[in-house]
Amino acid sequence: MSDAPAPDPGDTPAVPSPRAASSGLRAYEVVLQWVDEQILGGHLRVGDQLPAERELAASLEVSRSAVREAVRTLQAQGVVRSAVGAGAAGGTTITAVPSDALARLLRLHVALANFPLPDVIEVRIALERLSVRLAATSAGPADLDRLRTLLDVMDDPDIARERFNDHDTEFHVAIATSAGNRVATDLTVAIRESMRLPILDRFRRLDEWDDVVRELRDEHAAIFAALAAGDAATAQRLMEAHIRSAWRAIDP
Repeated sequence: MSDAPAPDPGDTPAVPSPRAASSGLRAYEVVLQWVDEQILGGHLRVGDQLPAERELAASLEVSRSAVREAVRTLQAQGVVRSAVGAGAAGGTTITAVPSDALARLLRLHVALANFPLPDVIEVRIALERLSVRLAATSAGPADLDRLRTLLDVMDDPDIARERFNDHDTEFHVAIATSAGNRVATDLTVAIRESMRLPILDRFRRLDEWDDVVRELRDEHAAIFAALAAGDAATAQRLMEAHIRSAWRAIDP
């Protein structure tokens, strides 16, 4: 008699899942769809655990390897974390999706041209108008000091284009962060971060860099002045004008 352990049925070539076949999804996508439905329906919240791998595979009529593939996908998206152990210390737990995960996904989509840049610009304008309006009433002394420091760095006449672009991004991110609305902040930061590399690429190819950077500095200073004065309407108008004129200058 052999002492070899019986093979795990979830690790053997699986018969196509009836649920997957009927839905047109791949087996691991059936699991992803189920998790989506549970989260959107309010049945799974941050801190809740997914059912055990064997239980979830059986209930969804998929292999355990399909469950593991789905969990790896969710981990990469920042939706779950997995830990080895018994009880509350182990298992797969729903987590809050961090804003950097959202930014990473947007950067990849923009880089792959899934989102045309003009479309991204229009969404960015809508989000940054909202962020700057909120920041005009909620930004505190520390927020304004941070923005002033970034402006001082960008005013350096010898600043490299790459460093200017980094601080330009930080300036817009700092405004979004001071808005006091986490949804607005996370979306604005994700969109602005997704534009970092496309903007830098255009900065590097500019022949009229000195003229463009002078205009950018003036526009940043005007936005800051409106924020510091608590003038939300002016800040919104200046932010939209700034984003549109900057994009025309670097992508005529």
